[in-house]
Amino acid sequence: MPTSTPADHTLGGPGRSWSGTVDYGPGPLHTPTGLEELRALIARSPRIRALGTRHSFSTVAASDADLVTLTRMPADLDIDSTAGTVRVAAGVRYGELALSAHAQGLALPNMGSLPHISVGGASATGTHGSGDAERSLASAVRAIDMVTADGDLLTLSREDDPEIFDGAVLALGALGVVTHLTLDLIPAAPMRQSVHLDFPAARMGQEDLAAMLAGGTSVSLFHHWEGHIAQAWVKQVVGRDEELPETWLGGRRARRPVHPLPGMPADFCTDQSGAPGPAHERLPHFRLEFTPSNGEEIQSEYFVAREDIAPALAAVMPLGERIRPLLHASEVRTVAADELWLSPAHRRDSACVHFTWKQRPEEVAALLPAIEERLAPFAPRPHWGKVFTTAPEQVRAQYPRLADFLALRERLDPQRVFTNAYVERLLGA
Repeated sequence: MPTSTPADHTLGGPGRSWSGTVDYGPGPLHTPTGLEELRALIARSPRIRALGTRHSFSTVAASDADLVTLTRMPADLDIDSTAGTVRVAAGVRYGELALSAHAQGLALPNMGSLPHISVGGASATGTHGSGDAERSLASAVRAIDMVTADGDLLTLSREDDPEIFDGAVLALGALGVVTHLTLDLIPAAPMRQSVHLDFPAARMGQEDLAAMLAGGTSVSLFHHWEGHIAQAWVKQVVGRDEELPETWLGGRRARRPVHPLPGMPADFCTDQSGAPGPAHERLPHFRLEFTPSNGEEIQSEYFVAREDIAPALAAVMPLGERIRPLLHASEVRTVAADELWLSPAHRRDSACVHFTWKQRPEEVAALLPAIEERLAPFAPRPHWGKVFTTAPEQVRAQYPRLADFLALRERLDPQRVFTNAYVERLLGA
């Protein structure tokens, strides 16, 4: 327990999400400036939830009780070049971390499409990049420091706590407030990015889609449910991945930069010229120095087994006429299997069926059950931070280690200090 009670800093209500579609609740929103203040706050709070950069589209962080943000805590970032690790404050954003790592000849194993998200929030919700051999961002975590319900500071690591560590990293904020994470880094290597356009409809079979997704270290396929892939963004390690020809699997090389959403300028996007550059300037879709949009969108995403991506897309394709009026773009990405108990890629090499919707939440919510019904034969796992309507019992059935996670929660938070309606509804008691 903390031995002192530092002054509490609070703001008004926590406000809404980046997209404007999630109301985080009445608050108050606490903004501690140091660890002891945070520990004292949690120790005296009957219920409290941590709030990250507000990029989630689900209510995973919302609460009818108190919330806390770590944005005013010290932005610690300590790189151990010899060990190839970094200990970073949970509120630090991936883009900032990547810049510091690059300055020391190191890089993150993978990055999401947005470099603006925080390390703590992305790890807690299973956020990912893309790549057949690339696991979710949380898989790079090797240790966490967390304030538990009684205000104590608990450190867990992959080496010292192997029996529970995979349940504690990606935990939806339900075990405590993570203050720091230690991540694995890799030696920096230059990367290039190219985009190919307008693949023929005949290339939508499993073999061709697998070949597209294997075309680089990280690949994203954009389409609009019209029966073909419109754009393939291919990110390759220079000197390791074979550079793609002008015409590849029937798609033609883009002659100028493109944005994944039709009609949007490509100014915010990372370099697509094929020129070598740092990984943090190629792996994300969007540049750190720009906000890629004003957030007027909603996102949904479902993980299926990688070998099922072609039949899964084919199953949803008849809904194209209903989907397109509500859609900005859809994306297909891959994520390698991991051991994290609540990871949507738990023990399954996955492909992700992603939707970036227009900001029409009622119409999207009305359409999702039809999409989910068509995906049901493929045992889809929804992304925790995005919008879905899948029944809680169907979600729970996809996680073989759920009982172990609930036992860990009972051990660390028996009074449910860190719960909210989202966690209770989806994970159960």
